[in-house]
Amino acid sequence: MSTETKEPSSRSLMPLGILAAILFASFALVFAPSNQGFDGARGANHSLLSMLGGIAPFALSAVIAYLAPRDVGKGARATIAVIVGFIALFVSRMATESTEGGPESSTLLSWLLGLPIGTGIFILFLPRQSPKLIQGVTLVSMLGTLALSMSLLAAPMGRAFHFNQDIAWIPSFGIRYHVALDGISLWLVILTTFIVPIATYASFGSVTTRMKDWCFSLLLLQGAMIGAFVSLDLFLFYVFWELMLVPMYLMIGVWGGDNRRYAATKFFLYTMVGSVLMLGAILYLAYAYQKLAGVPSFDYFDLQRVMLPQHIQVFLFGAFLLSFVIKVPMFPVHTWLPDAHTEAPTAGSIILAAVMLKLGTYGYLRFNLGLFPEASHWAGANLAGVAVLGGILYGALCAWKQDDIKRLVAYSSVAHLGYVMLGIFAGTRASLEGAVLQMVNHGVSTGALFLLVGVIYDRRHTRMVNAFGGIAKVMPVYTAFFIIATLASIGVPGTNGFVGEFLVITGTVVSKNLGRFGAVQALGAALGVILGALYMLSMVEKVFFGPNDKEENKHLTDINSRELIAIVPLTVMIFVIGLFPNMFVDQIKEATARVQDDMQMRVQLNPPATTEAYGGYYQGAPKLVERRSEATPVAAARSEVK
Repeated sequence: MSTETKEPSSRSLMPLGILAAILFASFALVFAPSNQGFDGARGANHSLLSMLGGIAPFALSAVIAYLAPRDVGKGARATIAVIVGFIALFVSRMATESTEGGPESSTLLSWLLGLPIGTGIFILFLPRQSPKLIQGVTLVSMLGTLALSMSLLAAPMGRAFHFNQDIAWIPSFGIRYHVALDGISLWLVILTTFIVPIATYASFGSVTTRMKDWCFSLLLLQGAMIGAFVSLDLFLFYVFWELMLVPMYLMIGVWGGDNRRYAATKFFLYTMVGSVLMLGAILYLAYAYQKLAGVPSFDYFDLQRVMLPQHIQVFLFGAFLLSFVIKVPMFPVHTWLPDAHTEAPTAGSIILAAVMLKLGTYGYLRFNLGLFPEASHWAGANLAGVAVLGGILYGALCAWKQDDIKRLVAYSSVAHLGYVMLGIFAGTRASLEGAVLQMVNHGVSTGALFLLVGVIYDRRHTRMVNAFGGIAKVMPVYTAFFIIATLASIGVPGTNGFVGEFLVITGTVVSKNLGRFGAVQALGAALGVILGALYMLSMVEKVFFGPNDKEENKHLTDINSRELIAIVPLTVMIFVIGLFPNMFVDQIKEATARVQDDMQMRVQLNPPATTEAYGGYYQGAPKLVERRSEATPVAAARSEVK
């Protein structure tokens, strides 16, 4: 029995080459000498980019094209070079961009959500016999939406909302088409436009039936998710909230696994229960505002003025809370998620984990804290305990016991989003910034993991851990990318997962909202990091290392061009966010500071005696408080109450 020793191929060295190029460029940016032409630390850290006159992105893309193996194909090599070049250009522009924003388009957000929905309707008129045409139109539309979303970065995000558009929709009921953007929703919109085309392109290798219906569902889902992130009329938000359920239900139920109907029905019913309760709470808020102001309105800034007594506010807070924690999901309403992920096609799992789950965390941060600050303040400590015990620790322990790789990653989502909710419940500046950043981080790293799980499933049609072993020998490139995504998931410094979790934990320690339990809950969150490393690295060891003694695994093909093009941008962004977190936090911090200040202002309106007797809730008939200073100008001029 002879043993052959293979020389490392150019393909096996490619991930190391890409990583080296990224790290080289990153250190060049960080340690560049200061330049007085820029503002503060931003110019000091990134002046080399200005000195190079924009050459760095193109040089980096050329290096990546050279390092890519010849057997991947010239088209794939060129595409990867373009992707890396554009990401490098994004980093350089973010590092050197002027802090003075230019004029803002009032229709930009409408184009962002309307372009994918309109393209989806257009696709319905294309012939089913032309799947390549349908795929091409879909990708062009999604890439156009991504390019359009980059225009959002031209506006420095402060405490106010930007790109505001507010027009009458159903005036007799006070329903308006009101969309706007702040630092909280900015990166979530860009995350959506970034993830969806990657998932779509990856899906074209595994989804081969009913291509028109598949592309229509993806486009409708993208538009609905963007609409939910930018809606500031609660009725409009609810429309988009419900609209995005339909395509995801179809994606699981039509293109899913053997138990797809069960998983799709469970997903729909869980979400619908919370949605109906939230709709009832929205209608009551609008009714209360009309009674107080004399005019109907579903506008966020109008409903934010309604101060409710304890018995009403707690009920409405609970209705919104249940709807959002089901979407996150949090214990004990999390059981739909592993089933949905297991049965969903790869693209459905990527979008569900990377974007859709964030609508639960975003919804709580935006609407529960904004509309019911007293209830949010006094429920925060108990909910933080649920996030630590029922989210971070329970999710990690469940993931540790999974034999299915996809269910393991699904339970890891429960654990990682527990950090996001803990940061929101803690309510400090650091924890809120970390929570928003962690939403983006989770979308990138978990999206990459689900994509990579789909790659191995396409080859073996199994996801069981014990079906593999030693596949690093035959799939070295795939292994390298999987390990990078794993390191990001467990929060290794230098990757995106580290910064968000660090901010959440440090913010939790000093949280006054959590009282004396803050340090204990921060300790539980830190323990969750250790458990995350335990279950992820254990799975990696069993799947990729050790003897390759199963015949089915000895002839596996490594990652192909299509899969490589899909995974490279996610891998690059893992390091971009990990090495340059301030580029993202700078756009987030003023919006989270506004949320915290608004919450504290409402809590402090109650006198000390009331705080002691009633737990800080307002007691009395519903009334209106002053309008927030950050309310959009159109909304402020529309319905002033004398």
